[in-house]
Formats: sequence, structure tokens, C-alpha cells
Amino acid sequence: MKAKPPDFDKLREKQKAAAKRAALRAVRRARRTAATAGVELSEWEGEFLGGVEERVETYGRAFADPDKGAPGQALSALQTRKLKEIAAKASGEPPKRGRRRPE
Repeated sequence: MKAKPPDFDKLREKQKAAAKRAALRAVRRARRTAATAGVELSEWEGEFLGGVEERVETYGRAFADPDKGAPGQALSALQTRKLKEIAAKASGEPPKRGRRRPE
């Protein structure tokens, strides 16, 4: 019996749905971590988290330009970086400021 060839459209849809769930979990985790730790997020950070969450729920991704992120991802590269910075701030880690050159 031959194996059925993979249906790439279904596979792509599953990957998109998984990326959407992962992005929503990351946003909600950052907000929840900040709330439980008592860390006060700035107005901009709160708006960023709310806007990203709303766009991901509505459109399945938070950016319109396909050049800004990978085809199957829900967040662009910069949105992912900012989300990681907000999550680090919420968990109390010191901010990372770029790469340091060895002296």
C-alpha cells in the first residue's frame, strides 16, 4: 500500500495556526508575568502588547509586510525582539543593550 502524499496546504495551515497560538501565548505570558511580579509596564508597552494580541487574533499575524517576517510566523523579527525585551523586564532581568565588543 502506498503512502498518501502530504497535503502541503493543510500542513501550512497547521503551521500558521501553531505560530498564532505561540504568539498569543507569548504576549499573554509577558502580560501575566508583569502583573504577578508587580512590574509597571509603560503606556507604550501596554499598547504594544494589546495591539499585537488584537492583530494576531484578527488576522493571524501582527505585520502586513511579508518582508518583515518569515512566511509562517505570526510576529515580525522586531516584534519578537520587543516582546522578549518586555518579558525580560517583567521577569526582572536587566535590559540587554546590543553586543559589546571585547576590549
